[in-house]
Amino acid sequence: MRIPGLSFLVRLALLCLTLTGPAAAQTLSALARLEVEGSTVTRKAAGLELRLAVSQPVPWRLRFADGPPRLILDARTIDWTGLNRLPLRDPVVAMRAGSFRPGWSRLVVELAGPQQVVASEMVTGEGGTVIRVVLAPTDAESFATEAARPDLPEWAAPDPAEIMAPLPEGAGPIVVVLDPGHGGIDPGAERDGQTEAALMLTFARELKEVLLRDGRFAVVMTRDDDVFVPLETRTSIAREAGADIFLSLHADALAEGEAQGATVYTLDEQATDAASTALAERHDRDDLLAGVDLTDQDDVVAEVLMDMARTETQPRTDRLASAIVGAIKAAEIRMHRRPSQSGSFSVLKSPDIPSVLLELGFLSSERDYTRLIDPDWRAKMAEAIRVALVAWDAEEAAIRNLSED
Repeated sequence: MRIPGLSFLVRLALLCLTLTGPAAAQTLSALARLEVEGSTVTRKAAGLELRLAVSQPVPWRLRFADGPPRLILDARTIDWTGLNRLPLRDPVVAMRAGSFRPGWSRLVVELAGPQQVVASEMVTGEGGTVIRVVLAPTDAESFATEAARPDLPEWAAPDPAEIMAPLPEGAGPIVVVLDPGHGGIDPGAERDGQTEAALMLTFARELKEVLLRDGRFAVVMTRDDDVFVPLETRTSIAREAGADIFLSLHADALAEGEAQGATVYTLDEQATDAASTALAERHDRDDLLAGVDLTDQDDVVAEVLMDMARTETQPRTDRLASAIVGAIKAAEIRMHRRPSQSGSFSVLKSPDIPSVLLELGFLSSERDYTRLIDPDWRAKMAEAIRVALVAWDAEEAAIRNLSED
């Protein structure tokens, strides 16, 4: 099936129709897998041909996104293991894939420049199933027009209320939203087969149990599975939950220097520290590469109102960060030489919710990595955080009482 020049909306309809023939009768209950041996990335006279062999037919679609230019392929869940063994040919700069939303996976192909789809099809038969896409260069204006087309409504960012588990009846008074960093298509930092996304999800689940056992907390998680959740949706979940505290959990890797130990970050959009800036840019870029537009759409009035809210919230955030640092030190847990830092992290930009980002450690550090995979160390850290949140809540109550007298 060759469909040059069609919008991605029409292309979606046609591509899904490829499953209405004999292949539709096949059982699609088993997870489809990428078959690396049958997959190729090949330079052609007209551009580049991407052939992805998969173990069975699946519904799929294509679309483009800009800034940087990238081709996005969504499909009913495919196990993309082995994708990194495929060669990168110009104009492909990078390829990443993983779970994007329940039941769907996403392949993101970052491009060196504007491209167009000149052919796309799913070929099925005795030789197996192959998704074939042929790209060719195009001009920037045409690419921008294609990338700017509105997505289908059902593919918009999920409604926070739909993915947030309801708070239990009789929940404690302190509502904490735990945000395990990364997930799905965005694994975060990686080391020795471990990913930041998986480690932070494990820790978030453990911390949730510690807080719930205390009896004074209600806990909501921005994700409770290996799925991708856009940064803006994470903060929306916190707002939907009526959060008192938003705690984002990370364990990044820094190529520069010997970063080691836990670090607590608060928001500072003017931060100039090189390491903080690099971490913030990497977190935001991961969101961007997954196809989510982080462009700030706020108008002047909204910005003024948010600035006013932040003026009131910032001291509470600073006290929260200080309580966490104090409790971690009191537990004799190793901290970074600069335990309190700030950066322009999008995930911390809720103007009305005290929000901090906790780097539990750095996967680039051998010592930190050993700690992060140790359940006893994680339990000690979770208890320190519980102590910190209880202390912070008590301090906030005392300040409110003074202001009311």
